[in-house]
Amino acid sequence: MTALATLLAEHDDWLSVERGLAVNSLEAYRRDLRRYTAFLKARGTTDPRRVGEDTVYEFVAHLEGLVDDDGGRLLAPSSVARALVAVRSFHRFCASEGLLPNDPTEEVGAPRIPQGIPKALDEDDIEALLAAVEGNMPRAQRDRALLETLYATGIRISEAVGLDLGDIDLEDGLLRVLGKGDKERVVPVGRSARRALETYTRDGRLHLRAARRSARDPDAVFLNARGGRISRQACWGIVQHAGTRVGLTERLSPHVLRHSCATHMLDHGADLRVVQELLGHASISTTQVYTKVSPDRLRAVYEAAHPRARRAPSPR
Repeated sequence: MTALATLLAEHDDWLSVERGLAVNSLEAYRRDLRRYTAFLKARGTTDPRRVGEDTVYEFVAHLEGLVDDDGGRLLAPSSVARALVAVRSFHRFCASEGLLPNDPTEEVGAPRIPQGIPKALDEDDIEALLAAVEGNMPRAQRDRALLETLYATGIRISEAVGLDLGDIDLEDGLLRVLGKGDKERVVPVGRSARRALETYTRDGRLHLRAARRSARDPDAVFLNARGGRISRQACWGIVQHAGTRVGLTERLSPHVLRHSCATHMLDHGADLRVVQELLGHASISTTQVYTKVSPDRLRAVYEAAHPRARRAPSPR
């Protein structure tokens, strides 16, 4: 094992044991650091002590220059910034533990990430999407309950996949969710989603669980056809299949339902701090991106609120 591989293994142990990163976050760090390792090897840098500030800048430029088959950027600015976070974490760990003499990333600035407005469906599209699942077979009940839950609560797809029966309290309309960094929060569930969950857990889920071709995760809420916990990829498929039925394929993903939940709540007057708590954002600045409004809504609010917005001018 090379010196670089040894240090990366120690950093990986630190991330999982000391920092206690969630599985998805840990895998993201590993993926970015594998890319970094390949870059260093390609330029002949196998001794981590020879990595300098210029090397890190070259890595960032390398990522920004990657293109796909159509000549477009392969990695979004946010992906490049995330990779730099992983590289910084690695070098900072090595320097703080005395494994390397210095941290070459200390003065490297993060690439600028353009701030975009989250894509959200309008309320009519949401109604169409939630009505797209037809029939009352076990899978249809599951798909309907999943869609209703994602929109009603704004939880992440990984949080929905991770739900166990003990996490849901349908009598009081609450879900206990394990979010990023293993932070737990409780979120309310509206009547429509609660009804869909009640029907599914009382009927459809029992039929799926009866298959029992998988003995794993017996308490999982959302099950696959083998009676085991459903995967993230399968949830994506459920959302996109429903979107296809109502013509929303190109702009639909589970995360769009999360965006839509937050946007619609703020549109109807919800407090920003409440939405922050609902979504499990560590910083309110993350939630504030949803406060951007469309020109049509801006005009509608202005005309409803400004005392002279609709007043005709007096004749002279």
